[in-house]
Amino acid sequence: MKNFFLSIISLLFMVSCEKNIDLDLEDQSGKIVIEGNITDDTGPYLVKITKSVAYTSAESYTVIENAKVIISDNTGQSETLTYAGDGFYVTNTFTAEPGRTYTLKVTAEGQQYSAQSTMPQPVLFDGLEQDSFMVAGEKSYTLLPIFTDPPALGNRYLFIFSVNNTSQRFFSVFSDNVNNGLPNQRPLLMPNDKDGIKVKAGDTIHVEMQCIDQNIFTYYSALLQILDGGAGAGVTPANPPSNISNGALGYFSAHTVRTQNKVIQ
Repeated sequence: MKNFFLSIISLLFMVSCEKNIDLDLEDQSGKIVIEGNITDDTGPYLVKITKSVAYTSAESYTVIENAKVIISDNTGQSETLTYAGDGFYVTNTFTAEPGRTYTLKVTAEGQQYSAQSTMPQPVLFDGLEQDSFMVAGEKSYTLLPIFTDPPALGNRYLFIFSVNNTSQRFFSVFSDNVNNGLPNQRPLLMPNDKDGIKVKAGDTIHVEMQCIDQNIFTYYSALLQILDGGAGAGVTPANPPSNISNGALGYFSAHTVRTQNKVIQ
């Protein structure tokens, strides 16, 4: 189970590697962990396959080196990925674009796993608007992603941001349930001494906006709840709900990517 969280943190560069997680997690050691991404950027695209160890274990995770990994789409395109080391399998010629549905099939250690993800249409990311507020005499900053949600209900967004290109990453998920078809009004709260990072004037914030499907929105919403120790007095789930079959941990996401930078004034 340990590498399930650590690989999410390191591979997806979303959360501080120093973040403390104090949870009563199930011991799911020995389970396959699959992490795959298809984007509207030019490939190659990566799928990482490992085997989990207990979260409290001091052992390193085990990489799976001899899996068969195939990615295909609903237009008939299909490719068997090449092993590149350290558990990573890469595409060579596979192309991706919004609107297509992508299927991942993995055969590893005698078991078969599969997942599907549909890449949404991209939404224009027009910029970032800065604001600030004072708490106990300390200034904190927010950045408002400037975009207009499309008229159709059901858009989901993942925002990933970093400060001064450090390895620590922070993330947030938005849905359009409360602002469908309207300009975005939900800001990103910049860290203020969070995991050792305090945003100040002169810092450069890099923000990536992903348009994601509903399954991936559910996955990251649950992951946020886990990493934050649960919302309110609710029960924290043992692991996010994977969209991969046959009991595998992890996720397979087809999403669009748009980025903006902002220097804090």
